[in-house]
Amino acid sequence: MKKTLSIEGMSCGHCVNHVKNALADVAGVESAEVDLGTKKAVVSGLALDDAALKAAVAEAGYEVVAIAAHA
Repeated sequence: MKKTLSIEGMSCGHCVNHVKNALADVAGVESAEVDLGTKKAVVSGLALDDAALKAAVAEAGYEVVAIAAHA
C-alpha cells in the first residue's frame, strides 16, 4: 500500500529529513520519500494508519493537509 501526504511547513532539507525520520518510525511504514519541491511524502508499507501518520508529522512540527491512498 502507498499513501501520498501533502505536508505544509517544510522549507529546507532539514525539514525533509525530520519528516522522513518521523514517518519511518510509524508502525507499518516500510519506506518514506519526502519531496520539498512538491511538499509531498510518499509512504509505503502495510496497514498504514492515517491518524498515526498525521500524528508523527505533527509531532515533528509540520501539518498534513491531505492524504491520498494508492493501490
